[in-house]
Amino acid sequence: MPAPFKLMADAIRVLSMDAVERANSGHPGMPMGMADVAAVLWSKVLKYDAGDPNWPDRDRFVLSAGHGSMLLYSLLHLSGFKAMTLDQLKAFRQLGSATPGHPEYGHTPGVETTTGPLGQGLAMAVGMAIAERHMAARFGAELVDHRTWVVAGDGCLMEGISHEAISLAGRLKLDRLTVLWDDNRITIDGAVGLSDATDQLARFKAAGWAVKAIDGHDTGQIRRAFAWAARQAKPSLIACRTTIGKGSPNFQGTHDVHGKALGKDEVAATRANLGWPHEAFVVPDEVYRPWRAAGRRGRKLRKAWEAKLAASPARAEFQRAISGWLPPQAFERVDAFITEAEANRPAAATRQHSGAVLEAIFGEIPDLVGGSADLTGSNNTYVKNTQVLDAPDYAGRYINYGVREFGMAAAMNGLALHGGVIPYGGTFLVFTDYARPAIRLAALMGIRVIHVGTHDSIGLGEDGPTHQPVEHLAALRAMPNLNVFRPADAVEVAECWKLALDAKTTPSVMALSRQKVPAVRTTPIGENLSARGAYQLAGAVHPAQVTLFATGSEVGVAMAARDLLEADGIGARVVSVPCWELFEDQPADYREALIGETPVRVAVEAGVRMGWERFIGEDGVFVGMTGFGASAPDKALYQHFGITPEAVAAAAKAKL
Repeated sequence: MPAPFKLMADAIRVLSMDAVERANSGHPGMPMGMADVAAVLWSKVLKYDAGDPNWPDRDRFVLSAGHGSMLLYSLLHLSGFKAMTLDQLKAFRQLGSATPGHPEYGHTPGVETTTGPLGQGLAMAVGMAIAERHMAARFGAELVDHRTWVVAGDGCLMEGISHEAISLAGRLKLDRLTVLWDDNRITIDGAVGLSDATDQLARFKAAGWAVKAIDGHDTGQIRRAFAWAARQAKPSLIACRTTIGKGSPNFQGTHDVHGKALGKDEVAATRANLGWPHEAFVVPDEVYRPWRAAGRRGRKLRKAWEAKLAASPARAEFQRAISGWLPPQAFERVDAFITEAEANRPAAATRQHSGAVLEAIFGEIPDLVGGSADLTGSNNTYVKNTQVLDAPDYAGRYINYGVREFGMAAAMNGLALHGGVIPYGGTFLVFTDYARPAIRLAALMGIRVIHVGTHDSIGLGEDGPTHQPVEHLAALRAMPNLNVFRPADAVEVAECWKLALDAKTTPSVMALSRQKVPAVRTTPIGENLSARGAYQLAGAVHPAQVTLFATGSEVGVAMAARDLLEADGIGARVVSVPCWELFEDQPADYREALIGETPVRVAVEAGVRMGWERFIGEDGVFVGMTGFGASAPDKALYQHFGITPEAVAAAAKAKL
């Protein structure tokens, strides 16, 4: 390796081992092994400007092997990202630092996405690459012309999501995507061969990728491989054969260097082995200079791009889209839809109402890109006459994700992270279990991604308990920073879609029914009541003795139960609860007044009780599910499990 590159790579190695040693926690092996590949990429190939981490047309660099975070932090510091000071490296893994154990989006400038759960970075990078191609088709190559680079390890490729991601990328021919596989053949437990014998090159090739194997410590091979990747008409995998912990004389090439500090003696031995005479965290000017020059290398490109943007007739629309703000007219048609629904009182499945709302808003918000995990007709996620996003024309706004719920959810995260796209995707609510890790990352990162989860209860019917979610609403509601919407009718569906689209820093799940539900919002109000999270839908005629709380398809059940109670002289009020999370955001006096002080409080939901104590108290009545469902038509199931107006009224009376 030429001397300048060796010094630049060794700077990554020593900073990584020093930070891990100081923290006595972390993973030094991967950064030390991939230092040569990273040094060439960041100094000669990657399009970026360290002075502007958010330049829209920068290349995206994703560290899917997020445990090796010191690789990325070292690169950010050496190339001159202002926020990544030497003190931040010294504070690795400490509270409040910009250098957490795994990279966190929004926490550290220059970090494109939160990674650590292996394989998800690769899958999110697929979404970023889709977004780049889509935005290029929409705004032209003058404004959008960049690549996505991923560093993935053996663990990333073992995770099942990697199959979903690479097969989707191959099908879409995402030629601006390159995966740099850290082929060090080591995991925490030992050699990769202990648990895996996959021919990864053959696997990627079978999925439609171009593949190449190189020596990950040979600068010439690395540079030629990068040039080769740029010429491919399909996504590319570069298998970089590396030595984990390279430079450590006693631990390199072993699992001992994977996930723990080297120790004082081995750190000293590594310094001697590398010919690095400097103290911990000391980088000489002769090494900083080429690194800082590399960080400035993209400045001219950025300024030239800014001039193109300033002269472009699409400037205002591009800036609006990339910022994530909705167009001024975004909700004009959906507001008209609400007015019409209040007047006409349509009875239909809430998934059908959702499809109608999408028809109303899709043309008004050009940033929306939808899709489904092979359930388009059931999810009602496709808007008539929408072009499908596919090679070679990526201008379409609907993605056929195939049966890849996890891959879809992660790709949607990548679409949102890239900017310029508001992604939504559909599947059955029960299959959010497959997507849950990606939903969790969206919530952790605070990004706008909308999951359409239809067939949201035993109302799914004949497909039976394997497809009937009962615990899923509770499980999703347990997740911080996730809005779980379960609307009751057309008006609430429209209101919830508006709220999901307005939530720039919170992902959403729309839980929607398969079966027909009655209209319950029939009086024009003039405000978005669902924004309160919960609100009184119907007051009591007689002195209130019972409060009925319900969501989604069970709001109609609660309304009918109210009528039965009122007919018997028992005053009952109904509270619709479309979004628990938004209710918790309301002022305390509103929450207390809404819950009220009636002697009896009843919750009605075709799911499990968990969490409903917030509304009904420990001694409140719950009408819902206590176990799994069964295979039968929806009406028979509601009768069988006792989720009927008669059962609700009887339970309230019994409590009285």
